[in-house]
Amino acid sequence: MKRFNMALALLLVTTFLHAQSVADNQNKMKILIHITTGPENPTRAALGFLTAKTALEQGHPVTLFLAGDAVQLLRDEVLDNLAGLGTGKLREHYEVIVKKGGKFYLSGMSSKARGLNANDLKDKPAELAMPDVLVRLSVESDRMFVY
Repeated sequence: MKRFNMALALLLVTTFLHAQSVADNQNKMKILIHITTGPENPTRAALGFLTAKTALEQGHPVTLFLAGDAVQLLRDEVLDNLAGLGTGKLREHYEVIVKKGGKFYLSGMSSKARGLNANDLKDKPAELAMPDVLVRLSVESDRMFVY
């Protein structure tokens, strides 16, 4: 009888832990953050990065797609100097995003128009992409934020 009770207790605990794990995974949402605001509006630009950082810290997978003037946000001089009013420093947000596995896509056309090239993206988890990638990412995501 003791063995039966022990086995039953073990089965109940295992079932509970498995159910909790499944629930935790179901609460994780795939998030896409599309940023078109660049250094001309530091508060809004940093807010997009802050949102990405916060979602990653909560365990959600995050992808950022930068287009228009936002492609300039990954230039080292911008990362090092941009700070939003109440939204923090861009470099600090960027470092957490990278550490937590965030991925950046930059509009290839926007980058070319602004003189951004592969050298600017060296050693960064970023790649140039066309609009079809943005469409694919938005369809695959559970939630999308636009800044």
